[in-house]
Formats: sequence, C-alpha cells, structure tokens
Amino acid sequence: MNQLVTPAGLIAAANEPEVALVVQPVVLAGGSGTRLWPLSREHCPKQLIDLLDGESLLEATVRRLDGLYASPGVQTGASIRKAAPLVVSSEELRHMTADRLGRSGKRARVVFEPHARNTAPALTVAALAAQASHGEASTEAAAPLDSDPILIAMPADHLIADRTAFAAALEDAVSYAARGAIVTLGVPPRRAETGYGYICAGAMLGTSGARTIERFVEKPSAEVAASYVASGDYWWNSGIFVVRASVWLAAIARARPAIATLCAQAFELARVDADGAVHLDAAIFEGCPSDSIDYAVMESIGSDARLAGVVVPLVAGWSDVGAWDAVWQVSDKDASGNVARGRVLFEDSTDSFAHSDGRLVACVGVHNVVVVETADAVLVAAKDRVQDVRAIVGKLKAQRGEEVQHHRRVERPWGCYDSVDRGERFQVKRIVVKPGGVLSLQMHHHRAEHWVVVRGTARVTRGDEVFLISENESTYIPLGVKHRLENPGKTPLEIIEVQSGGYLGEDDIVRFEDQYGRTAVSR
Repeated sequence: MNQLVTPAGLIAAANEPEVALVVQPVVLAGGSGTRLWPLSREHCPKQLIDLLDGESLLEATVRRLDGLYASPGVQTGASIRKAAPLVVSSEELRHMTADRLGRSGKRARVVFEPHARNTAPALTVAALAAQASHGEASTEAAAPLDSDPILIAMPADHLIADRTAFAAALEDAVSYAARGAIVTLGVPPRRAETGYGYICAGAMLGTSGARTIERFVEKPSAEVAASYVASGDYWWNSGIFVVRASVWLAAIARARPAIATLCAQAFELARVDADGAVHLDAAIFEGCPSDSIDYAVMESIGSDARLAGVVVPLVAGWSDVGAWDAVWQVSDKDASGNVARGRVLFEDSTDSFAHSDGRLVACVGVHNVVVVETADAVLVAAKDRVQDVRAIVGKLKAQRGEEVQHHRRVERPWGCYDSVDRGERFQVKRIVVKPGGVLSLQMHHHRAEHWVVVRGTARVTRGDEVFLISENESTYIPLGVKHRLENPGKTPLEIIEVQSGGYLGEDDIVRFEDQYGRTAVSR
C-alpha cells in the first residue's frame, strides 16, 4: 500500500515510475441540488436535468474527460493510462443515470449506492472499485499497470468552460498525487463569495503555482469572505480531488473507521448486474455514517502531520452552478443583463433571470429577480436571496409536498408519464412508452383505468387476455385485475390514461413482474 508522504517530501522530484500509472476518473453523481428547485427535484436532480446547452451536467462532465491524457501527459509522459470513467450514483437514480450516460455515448462503469451517504463514502467505494479493476485502462499499456490507481474525483454537477486549462491543472495534480499527496483544485476567487468553502494556501511548490494546504474553511460571512479575497491566500474549494486509492483508503480508515469498514463490507457483498454495474449491499450500507470528503478528511490537513495536502490552481471558468444566481452568471445575457430561457419576455427589466418550461413568463419593471416556471411550481426570488430556496424546499418536505420529489412529467425506464389533470376520484395521465418498453405486470386495489391509444400500437395484458389496440382504440382495466402495457412497435406509443377510484396514489401498485428490477412502487 502506498504510504502518505510528509509535506516537505512533496518538493522532491518524483522518480519515473517502473509501471504505468492508472488515472481513474470518478464522477460523483448522487447529489440533490435543492437550491435549483423547482427545476431540480429529489428524483430528477441537478446533474440529470438539461440545465445548460441542451445536455445534462452529468453528460457534460463525462465529455469533459475526453481530452485528459489523450496524448502523453505533461508531467509524467507516456507512463500514464486513463481508465474509463467510474460513476457513483444512487439506486433511486439508476435508470436516469444510465439514460444520460447512454446519451453521452461514453463508456462508463457505475456503482450504485442504495442510500444517500454524502461524498466521503462515495469516494471510498470508488477507491475500492478502482483497485478491484486496476488493470482495466482505456488504452493498451506498453508497461505493466500500477495496481494503485490515481483517482480524479469530481462532482457531476459543475461547469468548466476551458477544458484545456482543466486538463493541464489535472495533470499537475496527478504528479503530486503520484507521490502520495491528497490534491485538490482551488479556484482563485473572482469575488467575495459566501456560498463556497475556501482553502488556505501555504508554501509554494515548484513553479506551476501549486501550494501546500494550510487548512480548509467553511462558507464564511461576507466580511470574512472579503478579507479572504484581499489576502490572495484563500481559494474557492472546487470539490475536485486527486489522490491515490490507497492513500484515500488509509486516510478515511484513520479519520472515519466506520465509513471505511462498512463501505468495504458493502462492496465485498455487492451484486454485479449483467451490464457490469455494481450494486452495494443495502443492509450493510444503510448503517454507514453520512459525511463529506471535506469534513471527514480534508479539514484535518494542516493539523495531521500524516496528511500531505496540495492545492493546484484552477483557472478554467469553473462554476458549481449551485444556485440560480450562478446559472445567471454563466449564461449569455442581453444588453440589459437579462437571461431568458424558454417563452420569456422582458420589459424595462435588468439583470434578471427567467426560465419557462412551457407557459409564457412576462417580466415588467423588475431588477435582480429570478423567475423559474415549471408545470407544477413557480419560483420568484430576489437574485441575492436564491441561497434561501433550500428553506422553501424544507417547508415543502415538512408539508409532504410532491413538488419536492417529482416533476409533473416523471421519467421511467420504459418512457414517461405526465399527470395532466386531477380531481376528486379521477386523474388523467399522458403516457409515452419507448419502442420495446414494457411496464410491470401489476394490479391496483383502489383504482380502475381506461386507456385510449392516440399514437402507435399497444400490446395489452388484462387478466388471461393478451391483445393489441391501435390509434383511436381503447380498453378498460377493472380494479383488482392484473395488467401490463407494452410497446411492440418501432415508434413511441402514446396513450391517455383515465384513472378512477377512491385512492390514486402511485403506491397503490402490487407488482408481479418487472424487467427493470424495481420495487413495488413507481410503475
């Protein structure tokens, strides 16, 4: 196992490795992004929505890795091989994650967590997965591959404009991580930001701008943030870490032994599906403490002599896109500083952001305002108060509001449905089934359903019957009868479903068969 080095040892030049280093990109894709509500929801979070440029942030993150070590590295030459990305996501998001990765066209391995436990456990299981498959690299190696991969861990929901500068910073970081350091990328601050954590940079290391880490500090007040920016020694914490798998596992074992032990056990008993995805053992992982990389390990740097920390400057147009003001900052603006997404009109308004998912949004005489319209919720906020959106989400959770978890249009592995109308004892849904898509064989205790085909052909199972219905044809599913809907065609199937009954909740499902391996709810 690779040993941690002292900070002083980092100044020494690295020896040319006898084996080819394996660089393992790790994409942490399990977050919820509550500050971007109502566009971001628990079951359709920030990294999976098409927030910028027509693709999800997860897709953009995976594509960002294309140029990394496509040619010999600056620091260690041809002795580096890049493995396929390793994505850590949640079981709840597995089908949407697979869909976005499929849209990206990139090969990736996935580890699914059965419970949300923050970034420290996520990086721990990624380190275990990387070590278990250390021989798998994306290019053939002329030399034997190192059995201790260097992890490049990054959130799936950040934006980086300059890929070339990003790749150069990572190559610098890898050179320090190869010697046993825990490296993070720090962003020289462009303003006094209270929404970010900061890194206090220490002694210079060489000529690339890298410095030792003195300490990590949490989100400061406005006054403290201004003093940090004025000093020049405090950089924004990007949340991107570069570290050998063994170094991280040793550090987490000392700092949070319960996380290290339970992650190792959950990984040991994990199930690997036909697509190669790893599903951690749910019973064991449920007991794992929840903690972030910062709290678990990084805040010990500076006080723990056994940890060598390095911060490498990242000047690449980084943004965590963490709240609506950040989205406004990175978006193209009109002459008055306004950003319009969708059907939006501005009149006598300045420095504002408006997003429409469908309905017309008209803004008159507003300044520094955020308006976000979706089918089931509208947000109006002062732009300097968007960090407080999480308070609204908290209140909705307390009220058990469905708007916290789902959009009106809900994605499923077989397609999607949109709840277009609802009243006492009835609900109307528009259901779209992908070619080859199959809903589960199921039954309801409290509702009956009428199906009308408006496009395509449906194969219907109703009790012992199996039959086809086409456009402008319909069928009836009585309460308590087993049924299934399939699309046997090569074009999308669209139906209108009218539910009637005393209870219309999504949890009124008894599932008998399901080709997607889902539990009893979420048809």
